[in-house]
Amino acid sequence: MRLATYQTGRDTSLGVIVEDRLVDLQALARRKKTSVPADMIELIKAVPTTTLVRLLREAATWVQAGRTSVPLSRVKLLAPIPRPRKNIFCVGRNYAEHARETGSAPPEVPVYFTKPPTSVIGPQAPILYHRATQQLDYEVELAVVIGRRGRDIPLAKALDYVFGYTIMNDVTARDLQKRHGQWFKGKALDTFAPLGPWIVHRAALSDPQQLRLSLRVNGEIRQNSHTSKMLFTVAQLIATLSEGLTLEPGDILATGTPEGIGMGFTPPRFLHVGDTVEAEVEGIGALRNVVAAPPS
Repeated sequence: MRLATYQTGRDTSLGVIVEDRLVDLQALARRKKTSVPADMIELIKAVPTTTLVRLLREAATWVQAGRTSVPLSRVKLLAPIPRPRKNIFCVGRNYAEHARETGSAPPEVPVYFTKPPTSVIGPQAPILYHRATQQLDYEVELAVVIGRRGRDIPLAKALDYVFGYTIMNDVTARDLQKRHGQWFKGKALDTFAPLGPWIVHRAALSDPQQLRLSLRVNGEIRQNSHTSKMLFTVAQLIATLSEGLTLEPGDILATGTPEGIGMGFTPPRFLHVGDTVEAEVEGIGALRNVVAAPPS
């Protein structure tokens, strides 16, 4: 039930991940005498859930039967939505201990901000240590991909509007965040939204509040928590965000990070060029990126 965007030459295609292999989704659809778009957002918009779930389940049978698939080690995965059509919706201080480690009280209502589409990169792509900052930080987050258009979505129906789930690392320049007195600039630099490695369809993750999430830097665990500790659940975040605001297929909502960020240590433990950062969410997988100096 894992959907990925991958690169083939200059083109991008959609694939289904089965264990450690990738099945091309369009080839699978042709075999089943149907058709699907080659773009993730168009797939979310156009393909009925029942059709897509049937294809995803068929992919496992396809691999077991020895039909054409490719080892993941030979595939270049991109962000599952390489270029979102809107800014990514993000939530701040959605875990009480994270709020406290930043010197803030847990909020009484969700705190929203955004990251631009230009900040998105995929798995294995470098996080650039821009010259604009000296305090590069990490934040593992469960990210929600919206599957249906909706506004003023009732809390009881909110999860019906989810297409699936992925991982985001909310990379942050803490000094820019402090200097500018708001969150956008310090979180909006190019490469500051690693996303992926794929989307897990909601049919395979029935309860987003029962997932462990963690982050490692060079193999050392820095963050280790559970989505049950969110102050505002995924359903609450969707319902509140959609009040008077239209959510559309392919929109992304990052749900906040737990304690353990670099800024929270004494002294702080920020990222450096060459560091390997792995963000992991139970039931989804791991998103790996390396910090790199920007091109001269």
